[in-house]
Amino acid sequence: MKAWRALVVLSFLLLSGCLVTFKEPIPANEAAPVPLLGVWSRTDEWGELRYLDITRSGSNLYKADTYVDNPDNVPSVQSYSFTVAHHGRRWYLSAGVPKRMGANFAIGGFELTQSGELVLFNLDVERIRQAIAEGELAGNGVEMPQGEGVLVTSSLDKVFAYLNDPANSDLFVEVARYQRSAP
Repeated sequence: MKAWRALVVLSFLLLSGCLVTFKEPIPANEAAPVPLLGVWSRTDEWGELRYLDITRSGSNLYKADTYVDNPDNVPSVQSYSFTVAHHGRRWYLSAGVPKRMGANFAIGGFELTQSGELVLFNLDVERIRQAIAEGELAGNGVEMPQGEGVLVTSSLDKVFAYLNDPANSDLFVEVARYQRSAP
């Protein structure tokens, strides 16, 4: 259960047990905004204090470590590597998903608010499924351990054009809100 909770917290892995995955990751062509780096915290739905420690792990590559209470709580530490991209008014992040979930890539959104919060967004699975059914994106349903997911096979250019269309602004669902935490 703890591993599942960590996946929920990072938004780009799970939403309501279903997952939107992509054939292509976001290439490591762009640097993340500097304020994204550092330690963030929030109290989750189970009343546990969760931390998200974001660091640079290479040229335009980043690592997010999540943990409960403190980084010495080794059983709770989960690490994820990711890349970012800025398209239109949105920031996106992309991370590989485990083999048991299709071994493709998840894409989520994030925002750094004026009040100093980090807000993470996931894609609405049903809306993406609808876009595929209507031919706006290419892809298909895939069975995952948590339920029916969606694999988008459209090129990233087409995906970002669709995601950045103001008519699709409700594709993103807020899944976590963090505050800056003292290191």
